[in-house]
Amino acid sequence: MKLKSIEEALKSRILILDGAMGTMIQQYKLEEADYRGTRFADWHMDIKGNNDLLVLTQPDMIREIHEKYLAAGADILETNTFNATSIAMADYDMQSLVYDINVEATRLAKQACKKYSTPERPRYVAGVLGPTNRTASISPDVNDPGKRNVTFDELVEAYEEATQALMEGGADIILIETIFDTLNAKAAAFAVENVFEKRAQSLPVMISGTITDASGRTLSGQTTEAFYYSLRHIKPLSFGLNCALGPDLLRQYVQELSDVCECAVSAHPNAGLPNEFGEYDMDGEEMAVHIREWADAGLLNIVGGCCGTTPEHIRILADSVAGKAPRVPPRLPVKLRLSGLEPFVQ
Repeated sequence: MKLKSIEEALKSRILILDGAMGTMIQQYKLEEADYRGTRFADWHMDIKGNNDLLVLTQPDMIREIHEKYLAAGADILETNTFNATSIAMADYDMQSLVYDINVEATRLAKQACKKYSTPERPRYVAGVLGPTNRTASISPDVNDPGKRNVTFDELVEAYEEATQALMEGGADIILIETIFDTLNAKAAAFAVENVFEKRAQSLPVMISGTITDASGRTLSGQTTEAFYYSLRHIKPLSFGLNCALGPDLLRQYVQELSDVCECAVSAHPNAGLPNEFGEYDMDGEEMAVHIREWADAGLLNIVGGCCGTTPEHIRILADSVAGKAPRVPPRLPVKLRLSGLEPFVQ
Protein backbone atom coordinates (compact mmCIF):
# COMPACT_ATOMS: atom_id res chain seq x y z
CA MET A 1 0.00 0.00 0.00
CA LYS A 2 1.52 3.29 -1.12
CA LEU A 3 1.10 5.83 1.67
CA LYS A 4 1.13 9.58 1.37
CA SER A 5 4.37 11.09 2.67
CA ILE A 6 4.20 13.15 5.81
CA GLU A 7 5.37 16.19 3.84
CA GLU A 8 2.29 15.83 1.64
CA ALA A 9 0.01 15.29 4.61
CA LEU A 10 1.27 18.46 6.31
CA LYS A 11 0.16 20.55 3.34
CA SER A 12 -3.45 19.46 3.63
CA ARG A 13 -4.27 19.55 7.35
CA ILE A 14 -3.05 19.91 10.91
CA LEU A 15 -1.59 16.56 11.94
CA ILE A 16 -2.22 15.02 15.35
CA LEU A 17 0.63 13.75 17.52
CA ASP A 18 -0.18 11.28 20.28
CA GLY A 19 -0.25 12.01 24.02
CA ALA A 20 1.72 10.96 27.07
CA MET A 21 3.01 7.41 27.33
CA GLY A 22 4.02 7.68 30.99
CA THR A 23 0.58 8.92 32.02
CA MET A 24 -1.02 5.88 30.41
CA ILE A 25 1.51 3.44 31.87
CA GLN A 26 0.72 4.76 35.36
CA GLN A 27 -2.91 3.72 34.92
CA TYR A 28 -1.85 0.08 34.75
CA LYS A 29 -0.39 0.32 38.30
CA LEU A 30 2.55 -1.95 37.52
CA GLU A 31 4.74 -3.43 40.22
CA GLU A 32 8.39 -4.46 40.20
CA ALA A 33 7.56 -7.95 38.95
CA ASP A 34 5.62 -6.51 36.01
CA TYR A 35 8.66 -4.53 34.90
CA ARG A 36 10.93 -7.54 35.26
CA GLY A 37 8.84 -10.13 33.44
CA THR A 38 10.62 -13.46 33.07
CA ARG A 39 13.64 -12.17 31.15
CA PHE A 40 14.77 -9.86 33.96
CA ALA A 41 13.40 -11.76 36.96
CA ASP A 42 16.87 -11.97 38.52
CA TRP A 43 18.14 -8.50 37.59
CA HIS A 44 20.53 -7.26 40.27
CA MET A 45 18.78 -3.96 41.04
CA ASP A 46 15.29 -2.48 41.15
CA ILE A 47 13.95 -1.58 37.70
CA LYS A 48 10.44 -0.36 38.48
CA GLY A 49 10.02 2.95 36.67
CA ASN A 50 12.09 1.97 33.64
CA ASN A 51 9.15 2.52 31.30
CA ASP A 52 11.15 1.99 28.12
CA LEU A 53 11.97 -1.56 29.22
CA LEU A 54 8.26 -2.40 29.01
CA VAL A 55 8.54 -2.81 25.24
CA LEU A 56 10.44 -6.01 26.08
CA THR A 57 8.54 -7.18 29.16
CA GLN A 58 4.99 -5.86 28.51
CA PRO A 59 4.79 -5.44 24.72
CA ASP A 60 1.03 -6.08 24.53
CA MET A 61 0.41 -3.23 26.96
CA ILE A 62 2.57 -0.79 24.98
CA ARG A 63 0.88 -1.80 21.72
CA GLU A 64 -2.52 -1.34 23.36
CA ILE A 65 -1.61 2.20 24.45
CA HIS A 66 -0.44 3.02 20.92
CA GLU A 67 -3.71 1.75 19.48
CA LYS A 68 -5.75 3.81 21.94
CA TYR A 69 -4.04 6.95 20.68
CA LEU A 70 -4.55 5.95 17.05
CA ALA A 71 -8.23 5.27 17.70
CA ALA A 72 -8.44 8.73 19.27
CA GLY A 73 -7.19 10.33 16.05
CA ALA A 74 -3.39 10.41 16.26
CA ASP A 75 -1.53 10.61 12.95
CA ILE A 76 1.93 10.31 14.49
CA LEU A 77 2.92 7.79 17.18
CA GLU A 78 5.97 8.40 19.36
CA THR A 79 8.04 5.32 20.19
CA ASN A 80 8.37 4.40 23.86
CA THR A 81 12.09 5.27 23.83
CA PHE A 82 12.33 8.57 25.71
CA ASN A 83 15.13 7.24 27.94
CA ALA A 84 16.45 4.53 25.63
CA THR A 85 20.01 5.77 25.33
CA SER A 86 23.05 4.24 26.98
CA ILE A 87 23.44 7.40 29.09
CA ALA A 88 19.94 7.26 30.58
CA MET A 89 19.84 3.45 30.79
CA ALA A 90 22.96 3.51 32.97
CA ASP A 91 20.63 4.26 35.90
CA TYR A 92 19.47 0.65 35.65
CA ASP A 93 22.78 -0.80 34.42
CA MET A 94 20.99 -1.68 31.17
CA GLN A 95 23.17 0.04 28.59
CA SER A 96 23.53 -3.25 26.71
CA LEU A 97 19.76 -3.29 26.04
CA VAL A 98 19.58 0.02 24.16
CA TYR A 99 19.57 -1.57 20.72
CA ASP A 100 16.91 -4.16 21.59
CA ILE A 101 14.64 -1.59 23.25
CA ASN A 102 14.76 0.87 20.36
CA VAL A 103 14.19 -1.77 17.70
CA GLU A 104 11.32 -3.40 19.55
CA ALA A 105 9.70 -0.09 20.50
CA THR A 106 9.69 0.98 16.87
CA ARG A 107 8.37 -2.38 15.73
CA LEU A 108 5.44 -2.20 18.18
CA ALA A 109 4.52 1.32 17.06
CA LYS A 110 4.84 0.26 13.43
CA GLN A 111 2.48 -2.68 13.96
CA ALA A 112 -0.12 -0.36 15.46
CA CYS A 113 0.24 2.18 12.65
CA LYS A 114 -0.14 -0.46 9.95
CA LYS A 115 -3.38 -1.60 11.59
CA TYR A 116 -4.86 1.91 11.38
CA SER A 117 -3.27 3.31 8.20
CA THR A 118 -5.22 3.83 4.99
CA PRO A 119 -4.08 5.42 1.72
CA GLU A 120 -6.20 8.47 2.60
CA ARG A 121 -5.08 8.60 6.26
CA PRO A 122 -1.61 7.13 6.75
CA ARG A 123 -0.15 6.91 10.25
CA TYR A 124 3.52 7.54 10.99
CA VAL A 125 6.04 6.37 13.59
CA ALA A 126 8.30 8.99 15.16
CA GLY A 127 11.39 7.40 16.65
CA VAL A 128 11.99 9.36 19.86
CA LEU A 129 15.38 10.56 21.04
CA GLY A 130 14.92 12.05 24.51
CA PRO A 131 17.20 14.64 26.13
CA THR A 132 18.99 12.11 28.41
CA ASN A 133 19.33 12.81 32.12
CA ARG A 134 22.48 14.90 31.71
CA THR A 135 23.23 18.34 30.36
CA ALA A 136 26.31 19.13 28.30
CA SER A 137 26.43 22.87 28.89
CA ILE A 138 25.60 23.25 32.59
CA SER A 139 27.68 22.16 35.57
CA PRO A 140 26.08 19.70 37.99
CA ASP A 141 28.19 21.28 40.77
CA VAL A 142 27.45 24.87 41.81
CA ASN A 143 30.95 25.07 43.28
CA ASP A 144 32.63 24.12 40.00
CA PRO A 145 31.13 25.95 36.99
CA GLY A 146 33.46 24.17 34.58
CA LYS A 147 32.49 20.67 35.62
CA ARG A 148 30.48 18.48 33.24
CA ASN A 149 29.03 14.99 33.73
CA VAL A 150 28.79 14.25 30.00
CA THR A 151 30.73 15.28 26.90
CA PHE A 152 29.50 16.15 23.44
CA ASP A 153 31.21 13.07 22.00
CA GLU A 154 29.58 10.79 24.58
CA LEU A 155 26.18 12.18 23.68
CA VAL A 156 26.84 11.72 19.97
CA GLU A 157 27.86 8.09 20.51
CA ALA A 158 24.74 7.37 22.57
CA TYR A 159 22.41 9.08 20.09
CA GLU A 160 23.99 7.32 17.11
CA GLU A 161 23.36 3.92 18.70
CA ALA A 162 19.72 4.76 19.41
CA THR A 163 19.11 6.32 15.99
CA GLN A 164 20.55 3.33 14.18
CA ALA A 165 18.19 1.02 16.09
CA LEU A 166 15.15 3.27 15.53
CA MET A 167 15.79 3.20 11.80
CA GLU A 168 16.28 -0.55 11.75
CA GLY A 169 12.97 -0.91 13.57
CA GLY A 170 11.24 1.01 10.78
CA ALA A 171 10.78 4.58 12.06
CA ASP A 172 9.28 7.04 9.55
CA ILE A 173 10.54 10.13 11.40
CA ILE A 174 13.22 10.90 13.97
CA LEU A 175 11.92 13.09 16.81
CA ILE A 176 14.48 14.91 18.97
CA GLU A 177 12.25 16.07 21.81
CA THR A 178 11.94 17.74 25.21
CA ILE A 179 15.25 19.51 24.65
CA PHE A 180 16.25 21.62 27.65
CA ASP A 181 19.90 22.05 26.61
CA THR A 182 20.70 23.15 23.06
CA LEU A 183 24.10 21.48 23.17
CA ASN A 184 22.41 18.14 23.82
CA ALA A 185 20.15 18.83 20.82
CA LYS A 186 23.13 19.68 18.63
CA ALA A 187 24.76 16.39 19.63
CA ALA A 188 21.55 14.53 18.78
CA ALA A 189 21.21 16.29 15.41
CA PHE A 190 24.86 15.64 14.58
CA ALA A 191 24.47 11.97 15.51
CA VAL A 192 21.32 11.63 13.39
CA GLU A 193 23.03 13.13 10.36
CA ASN A 194 26.02 10.81 10.89
CA VAL A 195 23.71 7.79 10.87
CA PHE A 196 21.91 9.06 7.78
CA GLU A 197 25.25 9.34 6.00
CA LYS A 198 26.43 5.89 7.09
CA ARG A 199 23.18 4.25 6.00
CA ALA A 200 22.85 6.32 2.82
CA GLN A 201 19.28 6.86 3.96
CA SER A 202 17.62 9.85 5.57
CA LEU A 203 14.33 10.44 7.36
CA PRO A 204 12.42 13.62 8.20
CA VAL A 205 13.56 15.08 11.53
CA MET A 206 11.31 16.77 14.09
CA ILE A 207 12.86 18.91 16.84
CA SER A 208 10.96 19.97 19.95
CA GLY A 209 12.35 22.05 22.81
CA THR A 210 11.15 22.84 26.30
CA ILE A 211 10.53 26.27 27.80
CA THR A 212 11.15 25.46 31.43
CA ASP A 213 9.26 28.27 33.19
CA ALA A 214 7.81 31.76 32.91
CA SER A 215 11.24 33.13 31.95
CA GLY A 216 10.47 31.96 28.40
CA ARG A 217 13.82 30.23 28.08
CA THR A 218 15.19 26.72 27.86
CA LEU A 219 17.13 25.40 30.85
CA SER A 220 20.37 26.35 29.11
CA GLY A 221 19.11 29.93 28.82
CA GLN A 222 18.00 30.43 25.22
CA THR A 223 14.86 32.19 24.10
CA THR A 224 12.59 30.33 21.68
CA GLU A 225 13.80 32.29 18.66
CA ALA A 226 17.46 31.80 19.57
CA PHE A 227 16.88 28.07 20.08
CA TYR A 228 15.39 27.84 16.61
CA TYR A 229 18.29 29.70 14.99
CA SER A 230 20.72 27.33 16.73
CA LEU A 231 19.25 24.32 14.93
CA ARG A 232 17.60 25.60 11.73
CA HIS A 233 20.61 24.41 9.71
CA ILE A 234 19.35 20.84 10.20
CA LYS A 235 16.44 21.77 7.92
CA PRO A 236 13.95 19.84 10.07
CA LEU A 237 10.51 18.76 8.98
CA SER A 238 9.14 20.59 12.02
CA PHE A 239 10.29 22.64 14.95
CA GLY A 240 8.25 22.94 18.10
CA LEU A 241 7.77 23.10 21.84
CA ASN A 242 6.59 20.54 24.37
CA CYS A 243 6.39 19.72 28.08
CA ALA A 244 6.85 21.93 31.19
CA LEU A 245 3.91 24.25 30.48
CA GLY A 246 0.23 23.90 29.66
CA PRO A 247 -1.30 25.47 26.54
CA ASP A 248 -2.36 28.59 28.46
CA LEU A 249 1.24 29.48 29.34
CA LEU A 250 2.87 28.12 26.19
CA ARG A 251 0.89 30.18 23.69
CA GLN A 252 3.19 33.24 23.46
CA TYR A 253 6.21 31.04 22.75
CA VAL A 254 4.40 29.09 20.03
CA GLN A 255 3.54 32.46 18.48
CA GLU A 256 7.18 33.54 18.70
CA LEU A 257 8.28 30.35 16.98
CA SER A 258 5.57 30.53 14.32
CA ASP A 259 6.69 34.03 13.34
CA VAL A 260 10.24 32.94 12.46
CA CYS A 261 10.08 29.22 11.69
CA GLU A 262 10.54 28.35 8.01
CA CYS A 263 9.35 24.75 8.47
CA ALA A 264 6.27 23.24 10.12
CA VAL A 265 5.52 24.17 13.74
CA SER A 266 4.59 21.53 16.32
CA ALA A 267 3.34 21.80 19.89
CA HIS A 268 2.49 19.18 22.46
CA PRO A 269 1.90 20.91 25.80
CA ASN A 270 1.22 19.38 29.18
CA ALA A 271 -2.27 19.14 30.59
CA GLY A 272 -1.58 22.27 32.62
CA LEU A 273 0.86 22.49 35.52
CA PRO A 274 1.12 19.66 38.05
CA ASN A 275 -0.86 20.02 41.28
CA GLU A 276 0.43 19.35 44.82
CA PHE A 277 0.30 15.61 44.14
CA GLY A 278 2.19 15.82 40.86
CA GLU A 279 -0.97 15.16 38.85
CA TYR A 280 -2.38 17.14 35.93
CA ASP A 281 -5.88 18.59 36.16
CA MET A 282 -6.51 20.25 32.79
CA ASP A 283 -8.99 18.15 30.81
CA GLY A 284 -9.28 17.86 27.06
CA GLU A 285 -12.07 20.42 26.74
CA GLU A 286 -10.04 23.07 28.54
CA MET A 287 -6.94 22.31 26.47
CA ALA A 288 -9.02 22.41 23.28
CA VAL A 289 -10.14 25.98 23.97
CA HIS A 290 -6.52 27.08 23.67
CA ILE A 291 -5.54 24.74 20.83
CA ARG A 292 -8.55 25.79 18.75
CA GLU A 293 -7.51 29.43 19.10
CA TRP A 294 -3.93 28.55 18.09
CA ALA A 295 -5.22 26.86 14.97
CA ASP A 296 -7.53 29.77 14.13
CA ALA A 297 -4.53 32.11 14.51
CA GLY A 298 -2.56 30.05 12.00
CA LEU A 299 0.12 28.85 14.43
CA LEU A 300 -0.02 25.07 14.04
CA ASN A 301 1.00 22.26 11.72
CA ILE A 302 1.27 19.45 14.28
CA VAL A 303 -0.36 19.29 17.71
CA GLY A 304 -0.56 16.69 20.45
CA GLY A 305 -0.14 16.28 24.19
CA CYS A 306 2.66 15.75 26.68
CA CYS A 307 2.55 15.03 30.44
CA GLY A 308 -0.91 14.35 31.83
CA THR A 309 -2.62 13.84 28.48
CA THR A 310 -4.54 10.71 27.53
CA PRO A 311 -6.35 9.37 24.45
CA GLU A 312 -9.41 11.34 25.54
CA HIS A 313 -7.37 14.56 25.45
CA ILE A 314 -6.11 13.66 21.98
CA ARG A 315 -9.60 12.84 20.72
CA ILE A 316 -10.89 16.23 21.81
CA LEU A 317 -7.84 18.07 20.45
CA ALA A 318 -8.20 16.27 17.11
CA ASP A 319 -11.85 17.29 16.91
CA SER A 320 -10.98 20.88 17.81
CA VAL A 321 -8.64 21.35 14.81
CA ALA A 322 -10.49 19.15 12.31
CA GLY A 323 -11.05 21.02 9.07
CA LYS A 324 -8.87 23.96 10.09
CA ALA A 325 -6.17 25.07 7.69
CA PRO A 326 -2.57 24.27 8.61
CA ARG A 327 -0.12 27.09 9.24
CA VAL A 328 1.68 28.48 6.20
CA PRO A 329 5.39 29.12 6.94
CA PRO A 330 6.39 32.77 6.46
CA ARG A 331 8.62 33.99 3.64
CA LEU A 332 11.37 35.73 5.56
CA PRO A 333 13.85 38.20 4.05
CA VAL A 334 17.38 36.88 3.63
CA LYS A 335 19.36 37.98 6.66
CA LEU A 336 22.15 36.75 8.89
CA ARG A 337 20.44 34.93 11.76
CA LEU A 338 22.66 33.97 14.69
CA SER A 339 22.03 33.03 18.30
CA GLY A 340 23.54 33.18 21.71
CA LEU A 341 21.12 33.24 24.58
CA GLU A 342 19.27 35.85 22.51
CA PRO A 343 18.70 35.93 18.74
CA PHE A 344 20.88 38.17 16.58
CA VAL A 345 19.51 39.16 13.16
CA GLN A 346 21.56 41.40 10.87
